[in-house]
Amino acid sequence: MYKLLITYFLALFPLLIFSQETERRLYRPDVSFLDTTNISPVLQDSLYNYQFGTDSISTDPIPVGQSDSVIRKKPAVIEAPIDYNAKDSIIGSFDGQKVYLYNNARVTYQQIELTAYFIELDLETKEVYAEGIQDSTGTLVQKPIFKDGREEFESKTLRYNFETEKGIITDVVTEQGEGFVHSERTKKISRDAFVLKDGKYTTCDADHPHFYLHLTKAKVISNNKIITGPAYMVLEDFPIYFPILPFGYFPNTPTYSSGILVPMYGEENNRGFFLRDGGYYWAASEYFDLAVRGDIYSRGSWATKLHTNYRKRYKYNGGFDFRYNVNVYGERGQDTYTRSPQFAVTWSHSQDAKANPNQTFSASVNFSTSGYDKQNSISAENYLRSQKSSSISFSKKFENTPYNLSVNLRHSQNSADSSLTLSLPEMTFSMGKIYPLRKKVRAGALKWYEKFGVNYTGNLRNSITAHESEILQKSFARDWKNGVRHNIPISLPSFNLLNHINFSPGFSYNEKWYFKKYDYTYVEGGNFNNPGSIPKTVQIDTISGLNRVYDYSYSVSASTNIYGMFLPMNPNSKIRGIRHKMTPSMSFSYRPDFGAEKYGYWQEVPVDTAGRVRYFDVNDGGIYGGSPGRGASGAISFSVNNNLEAKVLDVKDTTKTDAQQKFKKVKIIDNLSFGTSYNLIADSLNLSPFNLRARTTVAGVSINMGGVLDPYEVNEQGVKIHKYVWNERSGLGKLGRLTRANLSFGMNFRSKKGEQQAEKNRELVEGENVLPGDYSDYTDFNIPWDFGFDYSFNYTGPRRPSEKGRITQTIGLRGNMNLTDKWRISANTNFDIVAREFSFTTFNVNRDLHCWSMAFNFVPFGYMKSYSFTINAKSSMLKDLKLQKRQSHYDNF
Repeated sequence: MYKLLITYFLALFPLLIFSQETERRLYRPDVSFLDTTNISPVLQDSLYNYQFGTDSISTDPIPVGQSDSVIRKKPAVIEAPIDYNAKDSIIGSFDGQKVYLYNNARVTYQQIELTAYFIELDLETKEVYAEGIQDSTGTLVQKPIFKDGREEFESKTLRYNFETEKGIITDVVTEQGEGFVHSERTKKISRDAFVLKDGKYTTCDADHPHFYLHLTKAKVISNNKIITGPAYMVLEDFPIYFPILPFGYFPNTPTYSSGILVPMYGEENNRGFFLRDGGYYWAASEYFDLAVRGDIYSRGSWATKLHTNYRKRYKYNGGFDFRYNVNVYGERGQDTYTRSPQFAVTWSHSQDAKANPNQTFSASVNFSTSGYDKQNSISAENYLRSQKSSSISFSKKFENTPYNLSVNLRHSQNSADSSLTLSLPEMTFSMGKIYPLRKKVRAGALKWYEKFGVNYTGNLRNSITAHESEILQKSFARDWKNGVRHNIPISLPSFNLLNHINFSPGFSYNEKWYFKKYDYTYVEGGNFNNPGSIPKTVQIDTISGLNRVYDYSYSVSASTNIYGMFLPMNPNSKIRGIRHKMTPSMSFSYRPDFGAEKYGYWQEVPVDTAGRVRYFDVNDGGIYGGSPGRGASGAISFSVNNNLEAKVLDVKDTTKTDAQQKFKKVKIIDNLSFGTSYNLIADSLNLSPFNLRARTTVAGVSINMGGVLDPYEVNEQGVKIHKYVWNERSGLGKLGRLTRANLSFGMNFRSKKGEQQAEKNRELVEGENVLPGDYSDYTDFNIPWDFGFDYSFNYTGPRRPSEKGRITQTIGLRGNMNLTDKWRISANTNFDIVAREFSFTTFNVNRDLHCWSMAFNFVPFGYMKSYSFTINAKSSMLKDLKLQKRQSHYDNF
């Protein structure tokens, strides 16, 4: 009897208990199940091993005395191998139909993977059951995790049938798009669908969500949608039964789909209650989409908006936006009533660099009426912007040639004075530098004449500048400016003198083609409405036709570098040396007198009965400027650039011995330069103003300064006269008449803690474009604090001796501080020191509430005076779930 028990145990032991990290494989696509009811345990074990280890049962041992009829086939149900393993143990049942796995158990079937502490696999019913285990602290660990392709969820217990793909799950959490679905008891009714009762839907990723929609009943279709019955909000476990949602629909598709855009709501004192950005989104195809939105206000204002994105992979992508706003202020029939229609158009288009390396097309259009940003901007940045520009560009590079062509449509506008400039079109054709005298096949060094090079640039423009309300009424022939300009710079061979001075001669030819010119005639007693300083007695006639305007000049320049070195006498000095680098340059240029009568650029006209005459430019106001200046020019230009730096001991490096001491370079003066020129041919005012520039860094503060000194005095009419300042003034005034000066410096301070993580976040937004928008749109809680300031000083000299110069001084302050990991405050202001008043100022407070965020923004004074307080869910899917109190800057009208 004992021997029989021992034999029985030894036969079952290899089957029932395997060593740690044991793995078995079940594969039975075409193998029948065996009825083992009447088979002895020993033979049953032998049958078990063959059944799960091979694809054939022809070698299965058959008990003595049994017929073949005991083997009965059942339909195949397992369509792929089942892999399973466990860290602790794997135990099989006596009938061979169940397997029990303990500790980090894993079962894999096709795309399905299940892990848990304990898994029971029933091969007869094709079901699996899994659960976790409590640790010493009572926390449930190794909970079942079910993966099916991209779908994954965690639960407390799970029972699943591989054949029907149905199951019962308790305490499950599934991620559906941006949200999470919690349920105490869930029934999986198909591969992609669940039904649940008393569930939770939230975008909070905490185990116990801070807020959720309580779903009385719901159906979840993975990667498609979530449909719910009656639901209500629960905030910090506090139920909010009113308002209750009778039903809910949450799109949950990984691809975009069409649908209604829910509007935002709010109130403004001037425009009243509003619904903003409501409309419809049309997911037209994989190539483009379309969103139509609208705003409506209770006091008559309204807006419509259209936006579309388009993309063709490896070809191009872009977006187009059109907005039309009508703002109504006051009551109809009252003096304060105003109705202001405004519109804005933006378009961006870019071509993939691989689509066509030799031909590109791009667009960046930002056009609006002058009052659009003032009346409709939400952000302070848009409100403060007064300059806009647009460009639509086509460029072509002719392969294996030096030729390039570009065609542009340009626009620029100034909303401060409503001026608008259009260039329709602007075309440029250029030829890179070629060397016509250079041999294609040569040997040895280049000859001096082979260095002769020439290049060409041709430009065509058709442009107009006018008030935006008048531009459509302008005459093309009379008001538009157009022309063609040719530029041919010729580079002559350069050479070195004494191996230190570099000489470079040059010649430049420019030609402009205009399609009209002016003719000036004196009319005694005339009263013409002439522009500028042209007397009213002069009649101006326009003559149409091609008009060539050309000029040319010769030049030669020379430059060199001069070095000076100071070495301290003390060998123990922390200063190894100071180096001074000076770069003087001198050039001479000659241009003939294009005011001579033979050129026909200037017309001599009497202006009064006394016989006084003046010279008028027949090409005045040309798109490339007027005619070349009157009078010959033979100017000598001189400039000097200076750089001063020292090599000092690095006192921070304490790891080196005296013989290994490390020195570092320190810049004392980054740049100090001045320059002027002298016209040898002019009969007066030969010397040009002196230009001075300096740049240095002191204690981490970058300092820039500059000034212009004019050597000549001016009379009471503000006209420069041929009297040198140093002969008329004393003291510092002898240096020159200061006409312009500027000084600016600034500095940024930042905590080093979290700086690397903040830089990664910046790359996600601006570099890799993982997150939308600009980095400045986000609140980065990784930087504990930063502070910066800028100071600017500008001086403009008087035009007449009786006047005084004008000074402007401004200082800008900005700062951010993290009071805690969750609290952040920031401020930005500018102060006009001369006017003693603040300009645009903002204060901001942000609080990270995990799945919610709080923001308080305050503009204390000025046209943008306003405040807003908002608490909202972070998820873009629940952007309308918010509490907001605000006073709009539109209420300041």
